[in-house]
Amino acid sequence: MFSTAFLDLPPLQAAGGTVRLPGSKSISNRVLLLAALSAGHTDVVDLLDSDDTQVMLQALRQLGCRIEPQADGALRVHGLGGELPVREAALFMGNAGTAMRPLTAALALLAARHGGRFELSGVPRMHERPIGDLVDALRQLGCPVDCLGQPGYPPLRLGNGAVQALKLDEAIRVRGDVSSQFLTALLLALPLVAQTQAITIEVVGELISRPYIEITLNLLERFGVRVQRDGWQRFTIPAGSRYVSPGRMPVEGDASSASYFIALGAIAPAAPGTDGITIEGVGLASIQGDIRFVEAARAMGADVQGEANALRIRRGAWPLKAIDLDCNHIPDAAMTLAVMALFADGTTTLRNIASWRVKETDRIAAMAIECRKLGATVEEGADFIRITPPTGWQAASIHTYDDHRVAMCFSLAAFNPAGLPVRILDPRCVGKTFPDYFESLFGVCVADPQHIPVICVDGPTASGKGTLSSELAARLGYHWLDSGALYRLVGLAATRLGLALDEAALQQPGQAQRLGELAAGLNLRFADHRIWLDGQDVSEDLRTEAAGMAASRVSVVPQVRQALLELQRGMRRLPGLVADGRDMGTVIFPDAPLKVYLTASAEQRAERRHKQLISKGIPARLDDLLADLKARDERDSNRSHAPLKPAEDALMLDNSSLDIESSVQQVLNWWQGKVPFAEGREQH
Repeated sequence: MFSTAFLDLPPLQAAGGTVRLPGSKSISNRVLLLAALSAGHTDVVDLLDSDDTQVMLQALRQLGCRIEPQADGALRVHGLGGELPVREAALFMGNAGTAMRPLTAALALLAARHGGRFELSGVPRMHERPIGDLVDALRQLGCPVDCLGQPGYPPLRLGNGAVQALKLDEAIRVRGDVSSQFLTALLLALPLVAQTQAITIEVVGELISRPYIEITLNLLERFGVRVQRDGWQRFTIPAGSRYVSPGRMPVEGDASSASYFIALGAIAPAAPGTDGITIEGVGLASIQGDIRFVEAARAMGADVQGEANALRIRRGAWPLKAIDLDCNHIPDAAMTLAVMALFADGTTTLRNIASWRVKETDRIAAMAIECRKLGATVEEGADFIRITPPTGWQAASIHTYDDHRVAMCFSLAAFNPAGLPVRILDPRCVGKTFPDYFESLFGVCVADPQHIPVICVDGPTASGKGTLSSELAARLGYHWLDSGALYRLVGLAATRLGLALDEAALQQPGQAQRLGELAAGLNLRFADHRIWLDGQDVSEDLRTEAAGMAASRVSVVPQVRQALLELQRGMRRLPGLVADGRDMGTVIFPDAPLKVYLTASAEQRAERRHKQLISKGIPARLDDLLADLKARDERDSNRSHAPLKPAEDALMLDNSSLDIESSVQQVLNWWQGKVPFAEGREQH
């Protein structure tokens, strides 16, 4: 997951490949709660690992529920059987509505039945999300529920420590036009107290987001409770209801998350050698209502084919077709339609989306503001949004409002026809439901290499290139290339394979060819000041004298030099690259938009190297180090192949008197001057 302050997406031009979706958030948190309330243990398979599910898991553990990872990847939840081993707790629910609302109902009933007291709180935004209709319904039942802040909003106190007589004879009335989660919460909780009599829920007003209620009813049945439904206004939990574990419970891939890749396939031309986008983990047989996003995407022109557990998408009509759609059946996925509308042939209207106002943020307002930044004309109302595509696209810095869906939706704007980059502020917010979203996106997207940004950091030995570059890459979410380690890596890999590196062996054409092929196929990763080869951290191995000698031998092999040249250029991958070395800006990436030549006085560099060696217990003389550095500078600047020198357009950075943070900030400031965002320095 990207945890940077912002993530810059370069212009994207095509997409193709396979995406495996994470588990559904809606199903995951429902299943966790049902498993905890059931008799017996449940092995939950393909559970979503996200902020929201971690909130639910932590709460269940605090309530005395034992949860154990299994060797096959399943998570075993030992059910409490409707009991309450912990009678008092303070639970932090973050901004997870799928955890807050159901736990509120379940704990209110259990506290009344067993005599407990619980406090539930969350982040500030959670305390702005209404829960009054659920509180009113619980009070009808005789549950003591107190709002500890603003009436009708969290934080809440559930129960007062005393057993309460519940009022189950009359139908419980709950509004259905604010959030379907209130009805879901009651449906999940009431079987706990329906042992001796049936319990009826009546929905007041129109029930929105009905597909989410269908998910709830489906899962209730999997755990042994079959709710009787009279239309969408009356639900009855039969007398004698009791939760029983199904034993093993798989979680479908998230249909809401599928919407971004369905839209991707509809917007992007198929990448060469691919047949568009394939989505695995959810298909046309899904129990999730958001799978009906497929219908909306088809209406806009997408070519979507599917089976029970997979979807295949290609661009169909282009530009996309504008639509006018009632989105009550796909409230979350409909946000993706708002960004698809930017690529349509006219004005798109999304209706019946009042629930957007009370989600992680006011999503109608958020989508309107951010679409306008891109150049769209937008009209918004209490329960609709109307979007006319840009006539002239603009580069935009997208504020995400700590809302995962805003971040994921607007990533698709990087396919804009103007070829402009898009900045996503606070990309880490996708951790709520899809922590690896951007990695998955980059895995199937293609960009013109010239549009993938590269920052080159060249300079003499011991100037601090590696430290600066690694830190820059971490701050920007870019890949990092430490080119100075490449020959050592080839030498290490060759030694591990038992390839001879003596002079006689290297003069054999076959051996040189093998070394070239080895260099071309190196499986490398550079991150956090460390280097991995074939998944193993070899940072310390590369510093040995043996690795240095092996590097010297392979560096003279022409096939190795050519292979490493191509390997380095191939590391120019989405979303960008920071490359350090001695010829990054002059030879490897001469078109890089930012080139930095990092230097310091020989005396300063020698002193730094001396401190580094002494700290590792390696004896060293400062005078010897200084003489060696000066000699190396002379050799590097006068060598016939790629002599060490600044690129003509490089910016000079003398860090003799700068600490690493000051150097990093200087380069970041230079970089901000290169990007086209009006809010280039804004970091929400």
